[in-house]
Amino acid sequence: MSDQHIDPAGNTQQFRAFAQRSEQEAPSKKSPLLPIVAVIAVVVIIGVAAFLLLR
Repeated sequence: MSDQHIDPAGNTQQFRAFAQRSEQEAPSKKSPLLPIVAVIAVVVIIGVAAFLLLR
């Protein structure tokens, strides 16, 4: 049985188009600032809640 998947590397022009499209669609690197701020906020909220409950 033949494979129905067409390899884009089979044709140089198709491969170049595929490679350029993949590079353009690649996700940009985002700053990890938001997750760090979220973790710090959660730690502060838990600390304040624990302080108020144990006071």
